[in-house]
Amino acid sequence: MEFKDYYKILGVEPDVDAKAIKTAYRKLARKYHPDMNLQAGAEEKFKEISEAYQVLKNKKLRSEFDELRQYQGKAQHGFQPPPGWSASHHSSTRGSEAFNGEFSEFFNSIFGGRTQSFDSSEYGQPRSGQRGQDIEVELPIFLEETLNDCHKSVEFIIPADRYTQTQAYKKHLKVKVPQGVMDGERIRLKGQGKPGHNGAMAGDLYLHVRVVPHPLFDVHGHNISITIPLAPWEAALGTRVSVPTLAGKINLTIPPDSQTGDKLRVKGKGLKTKKQSGDMYAVVKVTMPKETSATGKRLWQELAASEDFNPRQEWSA
Repeated sequence: MEFKDYYKILGVEPDVDAKAIKTAYRKLARKYHPDMNLQAGAEEKFKEISEAYQVLKNKKLRSEFDELRQYQGKAQHGFQPPPGWSASHHSSTRGSEAFNGEFSEFFNSIFGGRTQSFDSSEYGQPRSGQRGQDIEVELPIFLEETLNDCHKSVEFIIPADRYTQTQAYKKHLKVKVPQGVMDGERIRLKGQGKPGHNGAMAGDLYLHVRVVPHPLFDVHGHNISITIPLAPWEAALGTRVSVPTLAGKINLTIPPDSQTGDKLRVKGKGLKTKKQSGDMYAVVKVTMPKETSATGKRLWQELAASEDFNPRQEWSA
């Protein structure tokens, strides 16, 4: 079995913090999402990136992975978990339970992918009327897609059945995702799981919604926020800025003497449900140019000489 280095997959160093991991994931997820990238291999790359993020964003899973990462260099004939490593010990982690079948063999072998269980007789046959197995699949959607009802194509695997000797096969569905769905919610599709035995009901399909992180917006419940970079003179004098929202651009007036961290509320431009609409908060960030021209330096010097302002005045109190 091939060892998957999740740090290399996300293009980060092993000592980076959670914020850097999230930033790297946002960039790659947007690049390789199958709705955005139609090139061959993009979907598999997206799944690999998602798997890496599911592990590294979780403190417990990341710690366990770091242990295995140190061990993997000792493996001589392909990677195997170290002696004494118990997959069942890690079965409480939500990643392998919720997304069994969507993640790689490496993930499931390390973090304890859930196995199918049957109530069987001593001859190994299912009892009469055995209900079919439920199937759980991850459903990534873009933040913009939550503003209205949308339809998504879902492909998943119906597992093989040793009793009826049927092979695993792919199933395709077109699924309606309701407006306002939130990250972590679960959508149940009754009877779309594995067929039952001896005339019993089929299992259900559960779609676990994962909203792909947006490169510009952060989510806070039903509200969103966006950082607005301003030049010092824009913050001092006030200006009018074209600002993106999830539903297109708007013109926003920035008042004079704005400070880094100031928040401007844009009502109704957050996430929407059938009953409510969240707001968008534009957060000011005063940004200096990377380089200043000779003329610019002269003007800054004139400003410094003309203004009676000490930003560290409270230190002398």
